[in-house]
Amino acid sequence: MDTVLKTSLNTPVPAPSARAHALGTSDKRPITIAILAMGGQGGGVLVDWIVDLAEHNGYLAQATSVAGVAQRTGATIYYIELFAQSHVQAHGGAPVLALMPVPGEVDIVIASELMEAGRAMQRGLVTKDRTTLITSSHRDYATLEKVVPGNGIADTAAVLEAGHKHALRFLHDDMQTLAKQNGSVLSASLFGALAGSNELPFDAAAFEATVKRGGVGVEASLGACRAGMEAVRRPVRLDAPADPMATAPKPLPARAASPAVEPLRARIEREFPAQAHAMLGAGLQRVMEYQDIAYGAEYLNRVAALHAHALNCGGAAHQHTATVEAARWIAVAMAYDDVIRVADLKTRAERSRRVRQEVGAGADEVVGTVEFFHPRLEEIYAMLPPGLVRWIEGVPMVRGFLANRVGKGQRLRPHTLRGQMMLQALAAMRRWRRRSQRHATEKAHIDQWLSQVKTLMQDDYPLALELITCRRLVKGYSDTHARGSSKFDRLSRAAALLKGRPDAAADLATLRVAALADPQGLQFKQRWALLGLPDD
Repeated sequence: MDTVLKTSLNTPVPAPSARAHALGTSDKRPITIAILAMGGQGGGVLVDWIVDLAEHNGYLAQATSVAGVAQRTGATIYYIELFAQSHVQAHGGAPVLALMPVPGEVDIVIASELMEAGRAMQRGLVTKDRTTLITSSHRDYATLEKVVPGNGIADTAAVLEAGHKHALRFLHDDMQTLAKQNGSVLSASLFGALAGSNELPFDAAAFEATVKRGGVGVEASLGACRAGMEAVRRPVRLDAPADPMATAPKPLPARAASPAVEPLRARIEREFPAQAHAMLGAGLQRVMEYQDIAYGAEYLNRVAALHAHALNCGGAAHQHTATVEAARWIAVAMAYDDVIRVADLKTRAERSRRVRQEVGAGADEVVGTVEFFHPRLEEIYAMLPPGLVRWIEGVPMVRGFLANRVGKGQRLRPHTLRGQMMLQALAAMRRWRRRSQRHATEKAHIDQWLSQVKTLMQDDYPLALELITCRRLVKGYSDTHARGSSKFDRLSRAAALLKGRPDAAADLATLRVAALADPQGLQFKQRWALLGLPDD
């Protein structure tokens, strides 16, 4: 992350008679509240609670909402204005309340997720002289963050710093976790945070009475509401948010869980430097889970061959960094995604449990999902032996039948017998994977990659190390895999062209960053031209 937030303290909460008195008992203007929430986060429930709270405590309330489809498949802005009935009775007539929040005139902004708080600030709804900003600090990644080939996650620390800079008061905690801990939903903990902020002229008992009037999941909602109150009432110290892309493998265990795997674990300990043990252990676990123990032995053979070559090229002086990175990316390359892998993951019991938990299904409820498979014809070929593929290519009728059969995609329902049997049959093809055309293609690609790495390492260890790291571009399956492989092949060509330059490794690194920057490859093309590399 570009910005590091060392600590963060919730702004001290004033007594109910201070800020709430200024908003409520002057009775000369409405209390304005904007709520930004995504679909499924209970924004509508939160609005209903606030309206009910106001109407049961002497206030008129008007609520509107504007749904959006451009942000995260449907972020909604809710707007509420509360006006004291005592003022209406004293002066007669009916107040005219606004339908949308106006920048600079919002008293309270509640965001269901940290980047929604950032969006509120971008819209000008948060001002230093007026607005209290209440948000959950957890992250639900937006589509634009997910589609970036590399790390497209927005800077969390920057949003937190902006909140403290631009809001009159900034209250934040992981309200999502608080809700889950109490078996409730996010809206309940946010409602509690609003209560704990003392921004409205109502006491905690009034908030709890509102939840009780709802009549659904009362005890769980009250628990989450009280947790939200406490979270913003006390100064909460938050360390700098951890980078979700930063992961470290677990240390190599003293002994393998399975006797059959112990020889491979012992081999890591015996043949490789200590710096690589953890990564090799993680890589070995990944390829064995993907295929089998024999495949794990093949993985160690590949890394061992590169490690031996690296030692002859000064690997020890470089702290064996090439061996460590090779242990990571060779495992990723060998555990490539294919239709077999996708079917395997979709039929696992833990996935079914996760889906049931996410939708809140009871033990006696049936949960159905629809899985959309749209593999290219090449993905079907990939599961077949090379000889059979050549035969299909020679018979136009068979090729046409397969193209029509899979070209429009398939919708499978794993909760049905037919859908489950089809997915299980695809997953069972794992035992024949190493005889398939796809495996032959991937094996040749890996061998070519490592051969080039070894060649470069003889004269330029950093350049070879960078080419190892470039393997991160190859991921996914079908069109995603094809695009990543194409970019990686261009980086391999660039490495050959840059060989001999003083800053070859740094130049290749800039190309890798550019290739990861956008799916269209525009920055990559620009960087390629700036480096003076010849066009393909």
